[in-house]
Amino acid sequence: MTDPVAEPAVEHDWSDVVDWRRRVAELYRAVRLDPDPAAAHAAWAAGRADLLATHPASPVPRAARRGYVPPPVARYDPAFRFTVPVDGDVEPVRRQVTTGTDGVVPFDLVGRVSLPGLGRLDLWWCAGYGGGLFLPLRDGTSGRGSYGGGRYVLDTVKGADLGGDRAALVVDLNFAYAPSCAHDESWACPLPQAGNTLTGPVPVGELAPAG
Repeated sequence: MTDPVAEPAVEHDWSDVVDWRRRVAELYRAVRLDPDPAAAHAAWAAGRADLLATHPASPVPRAARRGYVPPPVARYDPAFRFTVPVDGDVEPVRRQVTTGTDGVVPFDLVGRVSLPGLGRLDLWWCAGYGGGLFLPLRDGTSGRGSYGGGRYVLDTVKGADLGGDRAALVVDLNFAYAPSCAHDESWACPLPQAGNTLTGPVPVGELAPAG
């Protein structure tokens, strides 16, 4: 789930940001605890929509929140849920990402995950303070049925954590969501590159509004 740490143009009260992160973490904790992924997904989609529309630290500009209609989320499809091992046999790569307020944030390649029938995706570690796994995604729907810049599946430093470990990481593409820059272009978001691009469509998760 995105949070407002990289936008220079909008000021957020620190307590609002703390509350945003707590609520996001609670959403994902409920997802991990629910034995029914489809039910967990429905609760996640509703909770995310409410945060985007009403929370004072939402990435949606304040002027756009009145009458805000959240992006559509596709019906849950279990075919796009994977529990896969992380292949850690990768050459060291560091990616430097310039953000709005945090300067240059380093991401280290720590492994890859193979999704049967879809392809392989790079798994990154945010090497800044706190650290966290980061799994962005661009696919055949990007710029068509979903946000053109791509989507995020995991961003654990900000609470987007579906569970699992090195031997069995949960990669559920039904939970793919658009980053903050999809709501306001003044945000600076790390976007998926070649190693996080699938040629086929991923028609689940958060989609782009019609028109």
